[in-house]
Amino acid sequence: MGNSYAGQLKTTRFEEVLHNSIEASLRSNNLVPRPIFSQLYLEAEQQLSSLEAGSRADNEEEEEEEEEEEGSESSSPPVSYQMKPPPEGCCTTDGFCQAGKDLRLVSISNEHIEVPSGFLLVGAKSPNLPDHLLVCAVDKRFLPDDNGRNALLGFSGNCVGCGKKGFCYFTEFSNHINLKLTTQPKKQKHLKYYLVRNAQGALTKGSVICWKGAEFRGRQSSTSTCSSTLFQLPESSGLSGSTSSEPLPPANPSAPAGTQQTAAAVDHIPSTAAFSSAVYNGKESPKQQLMKNNLSALTRPSVLGTLTNTGPPKKRHKGWSPESPSSTETWNLQFNPQAPNRIKNDGGSLSSLPHSPLVGPASSPMVGSGEPVSVPDNLLKICKAKPVIFKGHGNFPYLCGNINDVIVSPLLYTCYRNSQSLSRAYEQYGASTIQPISEEMQLLLTVYYLVQLAADQVPLIEDLEQIFMRSWRESHLSEIRQYQQAVPQAFPQVPSQITPVTSAQLPWLAGLAASSCNDSVHIIECSYSLAEGLSEMFKLLIEGKLIKTNYVVIICASRNRAIDSCIVITGKYQARVLSESMLSPSDYQKEVNYQLVTGKVETLGSFFTTLCPEGDIDLLLEKFYQENQGHISSSLSASINKPAAVNGAGSAVCTSYEIERHQIRPFQLAVAQKLLSHICSIADSSTQNLDLGSFEKIDFLICVPPSEVTYQQTLFHLWHSGILLELGLEKEHLTKQRVEQYVMKLDAEAQIKFKVFLQNSMQNPHTLFVLIHDHAHWDLMSAMHSLYPQTELSTGLVDRLLNCREVKEAPNIVTLHVTSFPYALQTQHTHISPYNEIHWPSSYSNGVDLYHENKKYFGLSEFIESTLSGHSIPLLRYDSSFEAMVMALGKRFPRLHSAVIRTFVLIQHYSAAMMAVCGLSQMKNYTSVETLEITQNLINSSRQCPSGHGLMVVLRIPCIPLAAVAYERLYSVRERLALEDNFEIILGNPNSGITIGKHFVEQLKIWQKIEDVDWRPQTYLELEGLPCILIFSGMDPQGESLPRSLRYCDLRLINSSSLVRTTLEQELGLAAYFVSSEVHTEKAVVNDVLESDPEKLSSTDNEDEEIATEGSTSEKRSPMKRERSRSHDSASSSLSSKASITAFCTESSPPQALSNSAEEATTNYERQKQKVDKGAQTTISKHLPPVTEQLDMKQNIKSAQVSITSSSSSPFSSSSSSSAPTHNSFILQTSQCSMTKASKQPPIVFLPKLVYDIVTSTDSSGLPKSSSLLPYHSVMWASSFRPLMSKMMTCTEQSLYYRQWTVPKPIHMDYNNRNEGRMDTFHPRRLLLSGPPQIGKTGAYLQFLSILSRMLIRLTEVDVYDEEEININIKEESDQYYHQPGDIWPDLETFRKMPFDYTIHDPKYEDASLICSKLQTINSEDRSVSRRQEDMYTCRQTTRMRLSKYAAYNTYHHCEQCHQYMGFNPRYQIYESTLHAFAFSYSMLGEEIQLHFIIPKSKEHHFVFSQPGRQLESMRLPLVTDKSEDYIKSPTFTPTTGRHEHGLFNLYHAMDGASHLHVLVVKEYEMAIYKKYWPNHIMLVLPSIFNSAGVGAAHFLIKELSYHNLELERNRQEELGIKPQDIWPFIVISDDSCVMWNAVEVDCSGDRKSDYTWTERNVSLKQILQRIEATPNVTHYALIGMRKWSSKTNSAEIKEPFSCCHVHDFIMLNVDLTQNVQYNQNRFTCDDVDFNLRVHSAGLLICRFNHFNVMKKQIAVGGQRSFHIKSKVSDTPVSISPAQYICAPDSKHTFLAAPAQLLLEKYLQYHSHRFFPLSLKNYSHPVLSVDCYLNLGPQIAVCYVSSRPHSLNISSSGLTFSGLLLYLCDSFVVASFLKKFHFLKGATLCVICQDRNSLRQTVVRLELEDEWQFRLRDEFQTANAKEDRPLFFLTGRHI
Repeated sequence: MGNSYAGQLKTTRFEEVLHNSIEASLRSNNLVPRPIFSQLYLEAEQQLSSLEAGSRADNEEEEEEEEEEEGSESSSPPVSYQMKPPPEGCCTTDGFCQAGKDLRLVSISNEHIEVPSGFLLVGAKSPNLPDHLLVCAVDKRFLPDDNGRNALLGFSGNCVGCGKKGFCYFTEFSNHINLKLTTQPKKQKHLKYYLVRNAQGALTKGSVICWKGAEFRGRQSSTSTCSSTLFQLPESSGLSGSTSSEPLPPANPSAPAGTQQTAAAVDHIPSTAAFSSAVYNGKESPKQQLMKNNLSALTRPSVLGTLTNTGPPKKRHKGWSPESPSSTETWNLQFNPQAPNRIKNDGGSLSSLPHSPLVGPASSPMVGSGEPVSVPDNLLKICKAKPVIFKGHGNFPYLCGNINDVIVSPLLYTCYRNSQSLSRAYEQYGASTIQPISEEMQLLLTVYYLVQLAADQVPLIEDLEQIFMRSWRESHLSEIRQYQQAVPQAFPQVPSQITPVTSAQLPWLAGLAASSCNDSVHIIECSYSLAEGLSEMFKLLIEGKLIKTNYVVIICASRNRAIDSCIVITGKYQARVLSESMLSPSDYQKEVNYQLVTGKVETLGSFFTTLCPEGDIDLLLEKFYQENQGHISSSLSASINKPAAVNGAGSAVCTSYEIERHQIRPFQLAVAQKLLSHICSIADSSTQNLDLGSFEKIDFLICVPPSEVTYQQTLFHLWHSGILLELGLEKEHLTKQRVEQYVMKLDAEAQIKFKVFLQNSMQNPHTLFVLIHDHAHWDLMSAMHSLYPQTELSTGLVDRLLNCREVKEAPNIVTLHVTSFPYALQTQHTHISPYNEIHWPSSYSNGVDLYHENKKYFGLSEFIESTLSGHSIPLLRYDSSFEAMVMALGKRFPRLHSAVIRTFVLIQHYSAAMMAVCGLSQMKNYTSVETLEITQNLINSSRQCPSGHGLMVVLRIPCIPLAAVAYERLYSVRERLALEDNFEIILGNPNSGITIGKHFVEQLKIWQKIEDVDWRPQTYLELEGLPCILIFSGMDPQGESLPRSLRYCDLRLINSSSLVRTTLEQELGLAAYFVSSEVHTEKAVVNDVLESDPEKLSSTDNEDEEIATEGSTSEKRSPMKRERSRSHDSASSSLSSKASITAFCTESSPPQALSNSAEEATTNYERQKQKVDKGAQTTISKHLPPVTEQLDMKQNIKSAQVSITSSSSSPFSSSSSSSAPTHNSFILQTSQCSMTKASKQPPIVFLPKLVYDIVTSTDSSGLPKSSSLLPYHSVMWASSFRPLMSKMMTCTEQSLYYRQWTVPKPIHMDYNNRNEGRMDTFHPRRLLLSGPPQIGKTGAYLQFLSILSRMLIRLTEVDVYDEEEININIKEESDQYYHQPGDIWPDLETFRKMPFDYTIHDPKYEDASLICSKLQTINSEDRSVSRRQEDMYTCRQTTRMRLSKYAAYNTYHHCEQCHQYMGFNPRYQIYESTLHAFAFSYSMLGEEIQLHFIIPKSKEHHFVFSQPGRQLESMRLPLVTDKSEDYIKSPTFTPTTGRHEHGLFNLYHAMDGASHLHVLVVKEYEMAIYKKYWPNHIMLVLPSIFNSAGVGAAHFLIKELSYHNLELERNRQEELGIKPQDIWPFIVISDDSCVMWNAVEVDCSGDRKSDYTWTERNVSLKQILQRIEATPNVTHYALIGMRKWSSKTNSAEIKEPFSCCHVHDFIMLNVDLTQNVQYNQNRFTCDDVDFNLRVHSAGLLICRFNHFNVMKKQIAVGGQRSFHIKSKVSDTPVSISPAQYICAPDSKHTFLAAPAQLLLEKYLQYHSHRFFPLSLKNYSHPVLSVDCYLNLGPQIAVCYVSSRPHSLNISSSGLTFSGLLLYLCDSFVVASFLKKFHFLKGATLCVICQDRNSLRQTVVRLELEDEWQFRLRDEFQTANAKEDRPLFFLTGRHI
């Protein structure tokens, strides 16, 4: 019903259905038939996407004023007001008076203002200046007193600006100060605040003026810095039965009363926790008044309801209708309330959670009207509870008399108003027919909601809102769909006004609905006003006729006007919970403290003494103590007092003890890597917000909440992680004081440490500082709101420190927020980009285990999972007998806060349980089964272990005074029972460390093998195995971790009346736990239960798993326990409880599964031990698993080897290796040690019933109700009109949900983070890491620091080739040295005498053919094994080198120094470069070559352009005689392909900032991409015909262009009188992988001339080039080069400082001398060797400077690897072997898409033995190669000769060649030249030509057939198609 609309007429609406339902319910036999609305509205349904409306208008202030103008709810128009026109010529500027004087508080706060006697300074609000107060002087007689009364009617005031006095009318005064009002001026409306002087003497905003009846306006200036008394919110409205008579002065800025010390302290938006502001006497009680009527807050909390007015209000101003509500409204429709959570009828409900900021009025317009209603005396005494009155519709009467005994709230009124506004979301559809839900229907639905609530449930305003929204949506679904689809309907249009529920029907229908609820809801109908209904209700209460009634609904309905209504909560339980939920956390503490201090709890204590028939418990204890004194070494403590040390005789000891040290799990590593990738993505983004390349090291600071335990715990993790040593921040001998420098407690001293951190960050710009904000949800208070004297110093610290301008602007600070509850950092105003959020990963994806871990995490979803039916023992429980006793006492002591009652009851239960366990069995009746079970296990736990290990019980008591009371009481009971050596009681106060007794300290030291005399445990983790009750106090946990011996987490005392999602989850997070993933306990191989996805809101529903939590056989014997599926109340079976108690006392034999697993574990353990002993030197202890777990031993050994050895000098406890136990003792301890059992199963958690219901109830989609609570106290929902959360939402989706639907309150630090452009509000260097509690986030972020540091080091390191020179043994060994080792330049004449070394020594040519220079003795064995083609690069040896300050960089390097060099200078736009054509002719190519230069504007000074026309004429060249320290004369050319990102073209640092000309030589198709990455570099673009050419073409064109340019420059400068030979002829040709350069410095100061020492150091390229350019007679050298760096360089190699040999990679080329020697433009490989040989044969000098070397970086992309040889036919990549690179002519061979020259070179490199079979390994008979060098592979030697006349060739006499290679031979090769050489018989010939015709002509011209025999089948070609111009081969044999 209500879900299908097909064919229904619109008239069949909800009202009709409702009538039918009511009729049916009357005929029903059931006592309470299910109301129809619960079927309609409380079940889940499909979301309508059309309903997801955004938040309302943006300007809250405008709306606020609009709402004020709207006046009352009635349809009567507001009173219009026409302001008198200002006098001619006066000032009308807002904020100034008509005389033109500034009145704004910010402007005149420091000026001296004359204030006449009897006058006060007050602040007036102008509607046009919402953020300013105007200063006025007003006679205080016309202002109200502290109680909001006694203000004279009228006005008297002065203008403080111009000094004008005597304004007698506020209207006149408002005109003078330019308020420009559109409504009637009222002093009550516009005079808002008292103004006071602060400590500095500046005028600031003081307390709110307490106008009687006026509501408190929630909105304050967000920049206010006044006392917190000004901001007392509804949340802080106190609730107390009595009041003080000492008013505080209204302007006292230091008034401590009512101060809040939590984030809610200055909340400007009333939240539902407080049910808006509590209203009393018919009006909203002003917040500040609560303080003024109190005693000091030190002794008394804020009190509600202190006014004692008994009559109607005084006469009002004209125009203020007594009917109309108060006109001020706050936060109008900007924020709609939360859509309530769906609840099931059996689900629990929570009292008004502080969710909904109020829509419309933040405080209801509840001006009382009509006759007053007197509240009877002794109401609280008679009713045992303060009734809570919710104002509903219409007017509300005045209350007088005993008003302290009632509480009035406007929350319901607000809810009604909100639901009236829902239809506005559909105005976009033009849906004028859609009407809001009627008031009558609202009230009727409210009655239905109350009727279905169970007796132990509390109404939840969110549920009601949800019901209203669903009702409205369903009743208007047809219209909504109609306007969405905009199509004609099949049925006729029906008028939108359907028959509604009329006001006359309403009381009858409401009574009908309530008739079935057994008087739980009582309806009172009244005729004239609510006053008579309220009077009747009070009368019934006094008469005791409403004992069974929880809710009274009072309706005043008449035909003539709108209904009036209110709802009174009279149920004692409900009223108590609702009233207490209105207290803020700080007021809650104050109320409790007050009750303790004033002795009100003594009545409770005396009541307890009457419970025990045997007499006072204290007397029983004393008696027990006296009886047992002197012989206490009874069975209880005998086993405890035994020393736990290892017995020399090998007696049984427990070996399972281990404290978890820092050990990185796969999850943590994965998270660390995710963090790193986010950092890299920030660095890689185009915004340049993080320049990782500029950082050399990491530093960090971890901020933690001001909890001493958390602080010590973080120090502990930091110490054991070894991160400080790894990052190089500290030296080996680390002290605790040094570690403390890196962790900061957010307390009063934090600012000093933080200032040091900021100074360090400024002084070290090349260090990346990571600011880690751990437990980041803890203090999100805005710094603006924490500057009041009363607040804690620590509040607002996070905002003050982490959000300060220095942190935001520092380019070297990255902020990482770490939290388990990120919701408050995920609002509409967050600083953190959604792209910078890192969520803890899921362990399972589609059933696949992503990270193999030996432990499984147990968190909230797993705890909830355990409560589902089918599981053996629920881990979440509540204690029904405890709850029943609390409820009974709550009725008996209505004035006591329930926290006090709950605490005293629980202390009583624990005391009785301890006594029962010690033998006073009669005390069992005075405790609950749960408490007895906890106490029994605690006391017996240490007896079950030979070493005395025991369990931990956490008793959570948030209120610190109550915790102290509990500690003292339990401590004294323990002493009386002589249990002081059995277990410890620890008071865990967040502000202090851990204090435990000496006996237990000694035990811990023995267990942990600590020898330090002064050691004390400082973290809860160090209490591992200690039997203890930890009383955990503090309003919120602050990140403290608990040990694995935790067994019970008792949360029965948490504040359950005011929960939000963060509060609830962090309380339950205390129990979060890791259990072994291979548990062998009873039935407990936990499958999917443990595998829940942390990315999901809750775990999946598994109905058939069990979680074994006890491991004792008692669970097997207790069917009652196992059968409980929903009501996990252990008291449901006394039989069960007794059985379990007995079992716990007597159980000693282990379950079978444990015994079996123990043997395997022992074997594994011993095996592991042996392995460890063999590979000693490692501390293994912290990695040993609990011995009963089966673990992967290899993994353990591996992890052990990276452990950090802890010594006894460590300030933190450290454990050392445990000795292997014997087999028997092993099994013994396994069966007995309770701690071992505890570590294998999650703790059991006890919750209050209310919280239990919230946690375990789910909506129909399976979403836990707790997940849809308001996420945090200081945020609010942006709209009640929002989609519900889904169960399947991932963490990312949740984040986006909260980012869209929550906004921070003004007290939140992100409140002011608003910009017009949304993206601007995100801070670029801020990240958020979220993960479940206790899952290992600390380890993850420490690991992140480690890998980030390694990456930064890696960024400053490169892999450079590190290979020894090859063919050293072939080098001519000679004792002759031509130069002295210390010579810095070669002597020209000496150098001419040096022989040329033909042998190639460069290791990159290890696969190349050896070049023979004369008859050499070469071993005939293989020189090298030929490597595969792809191995040439991957198998070469490299070493990692730190980049020096003189390195060349790729495009990823950004630093401030080279921004201009790289083109980031704002003076030069990226596109400011010009394209210039440059042509020259070259005869060999037979055509004109046209090149293009791309010249940036910044580099045009290097070129000469024609005037006019700007045609490029030449590139400027310097003179040989030029000398300059800051100038490099030689232009540098770098040919490159495929390396636009990775090529090392940034030579700024290498050149040490010197001016130089650098040209990149690129292929045409790569021009655009290179220009994009290198906008400020000159590009030389090769012609398109060279797109597929090799490096030879680039070298060829560079050289030819340079020579042509030299000629042009000579001609140009000759006209200036400069000789041609004076123009500098050198260019530099550099590889794109040259990264650093080194110089060897030789010291020849030894005794003998031959003695010398040498050192190598990194130098700039500038220094090297300038040294070479300064060489004497430098122009006589044709080629100058340097060595390639190798770490294995020996002295012999550098003894001769200069060599005449091959040069590679980085050369200086004299283009003048080499004019007639060309590079081969066709070559792909070895073109430099080929060119070197040509240069030498031409008689030119090649000089290598051996004292200089170049380092080459290994670059895995581009270069020669960019050439891929593939088939021309198919696109599919098929591996083609080099043997297929040639084929027979005219064959059907597959053609290849590759240049013919490349195929030729690759074929000869790998298969040349097919052409030269005699030459294979025949090094004494090389192949004769004429005019060229081709690589024939490493197993064939070649002999190079030049056919040019006058060329230098080796003497070939006596050499017999095994082959002849003629490659594209030119006309210089003639027959007579070839006939000079001798060949072996059978030697082979290979002739290579461009085409077959040339092949034949060459054979004829050279008369080859005379000596060589050819066959037809010996002709080949490269495997190219005809259009690709293949090369042709002809082979022959020597005759």
